[in-house]
Amino acid sequence: MRRIILALVFTFVGKYFNYFFLLEPGFSNSKTYLYSYEGLILHGLQDRGLARAGLRLTCKVEISGLSHNYHMLKILSPQLDEYNGIWPRDPFTRSSKLIQTISSCLTQLFKFEYNRGQIGNIYAPKDTPVTCVNLMRGILNMLQITLKKSQNAYDLQEAGIGGVCHTRYIIQEDKKSNRITVFKTKDLNNCQDKVLKNIGMAYIRPCKEKIIKGTAAFTYKMKYTDAGTLITQAVSQQVYQISPFSEPAGVAVMEARQELTLSDIKNSQASPSEIQLQNYGSLRYDFARELLQMPIHLIKMKNPKSQIVEILQQLIQHNQQGYNREAPAKFLELIQLCRVATPENLESLWKQCADKPQYRRWLLSAICAAGTTETFMFLKQKIHNEDLSYLESALTIALAFHLSKADDHTLQAVADLVTSFRIQRAPMLRKLAFLAYGSMINRYCSVSSSCPNKILQPLHDLAAEAISKNHEDDMALALKAIGNAGEPASIKRILKFLPIFSPAAMAFPVRIYIDAVLALRKIARKDPAKVREILLQIFVDHSLAPTVRMMACVVIFETKPALPLVTTMANALLTESSLQVASFTYSHMKVLAISRIPQLYNVSAACNIALKLLSPRLDRLSYRYSKVIHVGGYYPEYRAGAIGRVYLMNSPSSMLPSAIIMKLRGYYANTATDFVEVALQSQGLTELVRKQNIPFAEYDTYKKLKVLGKTLLGWKELPPENPLISAYVKVFGHELAFADVNKELIQQTALTESSDRHMLVKNVINQIQRGIAGQWTLAILAGEVRHIVPTCVGLPLELSLYSTGLIHAAANVGVNMSPSLSGSFKPLQFFDANVQLHADINPSIYTHTVAMMGINTQYFQSGLEFHAKFHANIPMKFYAKINMKDKSLKFETTPCHQETELVTARTKVYAISRNVEEITSAKRSSVLPEEAVSDVSEQRFKSPERTSINGAMTQRTASDGMSEKYSYGPEEEFHHRAGGRSYARVFCSKLHSLGCQTCLNLQLRDAAFLKDTFLYRLVGEHEIKLVLKPVRTDAAIDKIQLEIQAGSRAAFRIIQLVTPVSEEDDDSTPDDVVQTKLKKILGIESIFKVTDLHLKKQAAKKDKAKIAEISTDPAAKYQSSSSSSSSSSSSSSSSSSSVGDKYRNTDTKDKTWQARQRERSSSSSSRGGSSSSSSSDSSNSRSCSSSEEDHAANKELQGKSDKPVRSCSSSSDSEYSKQQVTHSDSFRSPKFLGDIKPPILAVILRAIRTDRKLAGFQLVLYTDLHSTTPRIQVFVSNISESSIWKLCADASIVNSYKAAGYLKWGQDCQDYRIAGKVVTGQFADYPATQIKLEWPKVPSRIKIAARWFYTFLPGVAYMLGFSQREQNNPSQQATLVMALTSPRTCDVALKLPDLTIYGRDISLPLPLPLDPSISTSVLQYPAWNFFTKIPSSVIDSLKGHCSVSQNMITTFDEVEFNYSMPANCYHVLAQDCSPELKFLVMMKKAEESADLKAINIKLASHEIDMYPSNGLIQLMINGVQTPAEILPYTSNSDAYILISSEKEGLSVKAPEYGIDKLYYDGHTLKIQVGFWMAGKTCGICGKYDGESKQKYQMPSGYVAKDAVSFAHSWILSEEPCAGACKLQRTLIKIEKPVGFENVASKCYSVEPVLRCVKGCSATRTAPVFVGFHCVPADSTASFDEEQIRLNQKSEDLENTVDAHTMCSCEQLQCAA
Repeated sequence: MRRIILALVFTFVGKYFNYFFLLEPGFSNSKTYLYSYEGLILHGLQDRGLARAGLRLTCKVEISGLSHNYHMLKILSPQLDEYNGIWPRDPFTRSSKLIQTISSCLTQLFKFEYNRGQIGNIYAPKDTPVTCVNLMRGILNMLQITLKKSQNAYDLQEAGIGGVCHTRYIIQEDKKSNRITVFKTKDLNNCQDKVLKNIGMAYIRPCKEKIIKGTAAFTYKMKYTDAGTLITQAVSQQVYQISPFSEPAGVAVMEARQELTLSDIKNSQASPSEIQLQNYGSLRYDFARELLQMPIHLIKMKNPKSQIVEILQQLIQHNQQGYNREAPAKFLELIQLCRVATPENLESLWKQCADKPQYRRWLLSAICAAGTTETFMFLKQKIHNEDLSYLESALTIALAFHLSKADDHTLQAVADLVTSFRIQRAPMLRKLAFLAYGSMINRYCSVSSSCPNKILQPLHDLAAEAISKNHEDDMALALKAIGNAGEPASIKRILKFLPIFSPAAMAFPVRIYIDAVLALRKIARKDPAKVREILLQIFVDHSLAPTVRMMACVVIFETKPALPLVTTMANALLTESSLQVASFTYSHMKVLAISRIPQLYNVSAACNIALKLLSPRLDRLSYRYSKVIHVGGYYPEYRAGAIGRVYLMNSPSSMLPSAIIMKLRGYYANTATDFVEVALQSQGLTELVRKQNIPFAEYDTYKKLKVLGKTLLGWKELPPENPLISAYVKVFGHELAFADVNKELIQQTALTESSDRHMLVKNVINQIQRGIAGQWTLAILAGEVRHIVPTCVGLPLELSLYSTGLIHAAANVGVNMSPSLSGSFKPLQFFDANVQLHADINPSIYTHTVAMMGINTQYFQSGLEFHAKFHANIPMKFYAKINMKDKSLKFETTPCHQETELVTARTKVYAISRNVEEITSAKRSSVLPEEAVSDVSEQRFKSPERTSINGAMTQRTASDGMSEKYSYGPEEEFHHRAGGRSYARVFCSKLHSLGCQTCLNLQLRDAAFLKDTFLYRLVGEHEIKLVLKPVRTDAAIDKIQLEIQAGSRAAFRIIQLVTPVSEEDDDSTPDDVVQTKLKKILGIESIFKVTDLHLKKQAAKKDKAKIAEISTDPAAKYQSSSSSSSSSSSSSSSSSSSVGDKYRNTDTKDKTWQARQRERSSSSSSRGGSSSSSSSDSSNSRSCSSSEEDHAANKELQGKSDKPVRSCSSSSDSEYSKQQVTHSDSFRSPKFLGDIKPPILAVILRAIRTDRKLAGFQLVLYTDLHSTTPRIQVFVSNISESSIWKLCADASIVNSYKAAGYLKWGQDCQDYRIAGKVVTGQFADYPATQIKLEWPKVPSRIKIAARWFYTFLPGVAYMLGFSQREQNNPSQQATLVMALTSPRTCDVALKLPDLTIYGRDISLPLPLPLDPSISTSVLQYPAWNFFTKIPSSVIDSLKGHCSVSQNMITTFDEVEFNYSMPANCYHVLAQDCSPELKFLVMMKKAEESADLKAINIKLASHEIDMYPSNGLIQLMINGVQTPAEILPYTSNSDAYILISSEKEGLSVKAPEYGIDKLYYDGHTLKIQVGFWMAGKTCGICGKYDGESKQKYQMPSGYVAKDAVSFAHSWILSEEPCAGACKLQRTLIKIEKPVGFENVASKCYSVEPVLRCVKGCSATRTAPVFVGFHCVPADSTASFDEEQIRLNQKSEDLENTVDAHTMCSCEQLQCAA
């Protein structure tokens, strides 16, 4: 039995082993296998009937055994066919020449290693082109198969031609037929080691979600043989789907198919090859020359040097001929040739072109754009040898160094270059070189697994040397270069520049801290956690400047922090003392919270939560505080968008921004790219806006303030600020250049003699007079982005984008001046000169953008190409004559003689096929052919009867059977044919009188009829052209002339145009004759003829109304009108819904809107005494009415008051009423200002014709700005005799509260009309302005444009945060109401037809100087005077205002508090705390009365005392009594000081000292300082820095806990026996024992408290809140005033103590 069992076991094991041994695929060493192979690759869109491009390779594959695991492979009869046509209709075409080229390498012997289905090394003869080896890899990839012995379905990561990717197997066995079927699929987006190549993507942040998705499927049919399983057939299909706009349906497809079929087996063994074979590696794809080969040009490289010379000649020839349309494409060819040129070729070319400027520019541009190691080394050598000019070197470093390939050779070359003598002696080149070196390190390390420290060492050495030498410029340069590199290894070097990590950095300026923070931006991409940790410490450190902390905030949010960090920042803001930082961070969070960009979803959600922790009051701060401004949008359907952000960082010490950063970022397919960033930093610029040569340090005030400062414990003057302007430019996140303008450069410019500056201007003008002629051309490679992946066929699939541009300008300019400039030139000579300018300028821009998807090798190219061409050409040839003395300008240019394309944009998508052997016969067909299959909805049913109709019937045109609703005019055509839908339209605007017309041509034909996606809209042809065309006229036009005449000669110029007269006749012509002639020329009578008829009808109606009112009681009349008004208001109100009624009927009929037009009645002088008495009795009466309905309507918007809206009319001030009537009448009479005023401006645009007839337009401007009702009139008319077309505009201020105007045009200004009105009044009890626009009749084009704009308005309003609702508002009318709810906010209501948009509490950028709490009905000043004063009022509001009235003190920062001053002690009210110490204002109680104040002012060498005495204000200057009779007093010092009487007091003006105005009347003191004093003042009036959270800052910098302690700290102590003030500040101790931290302690105040001097006792006290520092009771530490200072001792507890405010000094002992 045991033997039987053992035999069975051996039998089973043998069969099992034999089964799995046979399962392994392989080839017999003694046999030769012949396979037929076909590989196909196609590119195009998925839809049938569209053009595709592709290749097909067919051949026989012979595989024979060589030795164990090694086999020989030979290709027999290879055939390569190209496809370019409509798939699948058109056939493949064969290129015999290309087959010969490919066969020479494919038919060679190849050897490969094959073991258990795995391809090992591949061998080929030496120098075999890599493209052929890759094609062989594509064939062998079919044999790569991994079979597991124990599973029929399994997943693994399998190596292949495209790398190691996720693969799934399914095995099916057919035991009956002894065959196996294997299914294999590969996920090409899930690879451990994917083969790909990216070029030009170093500046693009990688995407997480791919727009390129690929998969591959294999099917194997195998049979068992003695050598294992044999593959009898292998079929593969690979698909790459590209969705450039992330549209599921808008995709382009690359489809590759392979089929390998066994056709024969021979019993023969291959003999070893005598040819030496080279190992070409594994199955993994190897990139060949496609890295240098552009996919849009196929050039047969015969002799690159001669080919370069040939293209240069073509470019220069076309440039000279003005034909530059093909220059961008030729420039790309030139770049490609430079990439393959050898260093010897480049050197030889340079010798040929160096002395030829045009050749030199083109060649240098191409070499810079080539970006290879060879071209970079060539440029480096030229810079080192000084073969390039300074400007050429700068451009080369700025462009070529950032575009060149980053490898070990180029990095070492740049490192050597930055230390060379040529670079070191040129500061600008040195900056550019270090910045470029940092960018090159970043690109090198972005594709490398590690970044060696040696390449960072030059930057680290520069930073270390800058610190050791304390060289500020080198510090900035090192930090910016390190920031460009963006490597975490540099973090330690950066921390040495930050004071919280390095004590030595405390002495560095703020700009260095900012540069250090910004240097961490790129490092955060690689190590965000470490950078966040550093930046958070900077953000919460209050000792750093606010600008530094705000920069840290910017970088933190760029790292996309998670919710915990964002809430930590928000929590820190709750106790933030700097409003600048708080406002900036809140604004930044708010911007991110509304973001809809997918990459920022997590940050957006975190910011939304964090904002709920913060006060919304931070959002209502003005633009005096730092903000983040966001503009942009994102389109989820295309996953694309762009945002622009402005980081506005203000400083407490300046009204000017300390930093402005403007950034534009683009998002596409979940990638982010920073296109451009521009920043401007400044400090101390306010010093430049004032006089600089005043010797403040030599004045007595400076010395006295130095002494008085010692009496204020802890007081220090502010450190000096050196004026500095710094700017930088970043492109794609890399800083290209930066510049600093420091104090020395500013002073050098300021100290330059005016005569030297004048001579410089004169030399420039003389150079222009000698003429400027020449041509300038600049060619640039704007972008090159490439993504290359291998296909299963063994060919590379490339997605690329190229963009080139050419800027060309040709100019010939000449200038003549008479009289010529004298030797002692002054700019005023321009105003007496007659300047003649001749110019022929032709600037043009050409761009060519190509996007390609397809195969790109050195032998052939096949795929899809998208071409976009843009051309702008604006030729200008003109003659200009300027006479400043006569206020005249004449401009002449040539007319339109031929058609000129001003702007052209074309796009088209092609299917292309090129091969190197037939370059001139490249195949290119439109992807959307003329006969493309149209939409099924557009197909027509054809019945048998119709098909049997005779041929004559079939010849009928489609238009005969088309219904009228589908017929189109000649200007607009929609083509419904087999090729889809096309659109063509021409918009033209003709000026017959000038003989020209401008036409906009639109033509498009796309594939959107197949799928309505953005990609399909691009497929096809699109063209937009803006063309200038001539118009046929009766007579030829010689030239077009524009004349502008201002001043008194304007009327003469208009008359002279019609009736030529001499200048002498003009001077002698009476004014009334001139007016008559002018009215006749302008056709004024015909313009106002219709208006007069209309006015007569209105006058007749008024006369009838007056007759009816003769017997009517005045009171009844008023009641009638009032009830009528109420009725109309009620009916208007009832038609509106209860919600949002406040936005309806905001015109003058609505009680919600109350225009401030007062109706007053007064008696005339001809009436009797009783009438006059009646008028007098009613002069002060007021009539008011309220509407509860209107109150409810306004309650939603107002939301703050329950009072109903009231409308009041007053009948006082009869004289003012007369003025209002006069104003109203003056708007209608005179109708024509020319009756009382001459024109001030005449503009004539005309064509000079050969028949001398007038043709053109004339404009005449009349103004009457100095009357009580300012008015402006403009008349435009066609000067041809047969035309009566005119345009009229009239605008006037009707009265103090209303302005109105209109614009009319057409036949005698009667066809079309737009009218507008602006009224000031009330809206919900707030002062407001209403703007109303009416358009009774406008042209259809304007209506179409308005409707188009109207479609965007709701979306824009929603994005801006406005509410909206649909309403039936009046048609042809728009009304805007803006109500000022506070000086910084307003409510807005905009009524449009069918839509109302409204918003509440809209923030204003600047506060308006108007108190909304004051009802406009009691405002006595004219409202338009107020609006004219707004600019000056806004400027005044930016200045610091401090006031003291009784015991109420209002600081510069608008902080109010009550404070009762101790008697006899001077307080520092306001003082200049800058190093200049320019002024000091002190105040104390006056001796005459406790309610009055006395002040002392120190300015320069003046000490000014003002005090009340006997009810009058007394003035003493330097101790000398100055009577009021001799005022005003003006100083004779270097700066202006004016003391004068004003109202009941005195005023002092010393603007150059910082005091714009000081007013004092004994009870009230008002101080206004210049805005350039922001952050430089101190005293009770505050620092004028806007930081209200630090409002009680003491001299030591410590923030007091209450207003009394704060005011006490600014008392100036005196000697007890010498002065009247007996108070001084001393440290105090808590007398009773204190238990602190369970230990008996003694506690001392950390700040002094007001106490009476020794020998005096307190008779009055005031409670103050003080902080204390505690030590153990047994401590021997001495706490005197010199040891205890703020920031030296901690504040352990707080307590209330009594401060002395009045003393009795009976026991004070003073020496005799």
